[in-house]
Amino acid sequence: MLSYCCSQSLSQRPSLVPSFSRQFRALNRPGSSSLSARNPRILEPNSKLHKNKWRISCFRHEDFTPANPKSDGVEHLLPEEPLKQEPELSSSSAPVKRDWISNLRKVVDVVQRAIGSRWTVPWTAETIIQVMLLWVVTFWFIGSWVVPFAAHMAGVNKESLTFRGQALFSLITDATEGLAGIAILHRCLSKFRPLSSDWFRFTPRGNWMLDVALGCLMFPLVNRLSQFNLSLLPILPSTPVTLSSVEQSIAARDPVAMALYAIVVSVCAPVWEEIVFRGFLLPSLTKYMPVWCAILVSSVAFALAHFNIQRMLPLVFLGVVMGITFARSRNLLPPILLHSLWNGFVFLDLMK
Repeated sequence: MLSYCCSQSLSQRPSLVPSFSRQFRALNRPGSSSLSARNPRILEPNSKLHKNKWRISCFRHEDFTPANPKSDGVEHLLPEEPLKQEPELSSSSAPVKRDWISNLRKVVDVVQRAIGSRWTVPWTAETIIQVMLLWVVTFWFIGSWVVPFAAHMAGVNKESLTFRGQALFSLITDATEGLAGIAILHRCLSKFRPLSSDWFRFTPRGNWMLDVALGCLMFPLVNRLSQFNLSLLPILPSTPVTLSSVEQSIAARDPVAMALYAIVVSVCAPVWEEIVFRGFLLPSLTKYMPVWCAILVSSVAFALAHFNIQRMLPLVFLGVVMGITFARSRNLLPPILLHSLWNGFVFLDLMK
């Protein structure tokens, strides 16, 4: 029955490819030329099938219309258009590029989670610039004019002071500059109070001891950067090499003077510098940039505030370490402690 249906289906196809039909006639022998005579139903018009527009196939039932007389049995003989293949480079580079971008985003997300989120900053860039400019001007004015003028009015000549007198003079100057900076912050930010709890927080609570310990492990690298910076920008031969008052006191081995200088470099300077650069500038910048960028910008400002280009690289790196410590803890005590330990490390290195 299956063979009969197949022969019936083939006989009812109204047209074949011309070349295929000619080859079929050429291969027929005289004895087999009466195929149509044996089975006259093959030549009869199948009007019933044409009316219903159905045909029977060996493999499936399909709609058959005169508008589409092509045979499914010879479709594989028709020429096929070659498929256009895209270059392998573009198809392979696209997934690689997507993987690279996704991996970069994952790294950025990990870094952002590690250093913390942005602060809620109630003031604008105008307040940030105002505070920093006032602080720079006040710092210069107090150290260059106010304290020297007060000493002159008191009949004290700085050049004639002993090592202890110079150390006390330095302590008074540094403490006055720090108090002036804190007063500027208090005055400029008074209209924004009360501030949120993560502003200017100073507490021994929290899990920040490990961050401080890791920061201390960076001290040898900071020292190497200092040597590298000096090799890039060596002291000019025409520049006279002079010892600072701290170095002179250490050379003289005056214990009182060294104790006063230790208070300056390990207590006063770390406190007010961290309040200004990490406590105010770094969080304020997060209103306009990511936290990692604010850490970097505040570190550059911290290095520039020391007015020593030969120590630029180590101070920037140190500022980044203290900035990360502060951003993770939202606490001023860890960067102050880290800053104090670094200055103490330098001070002890000078005493060798």
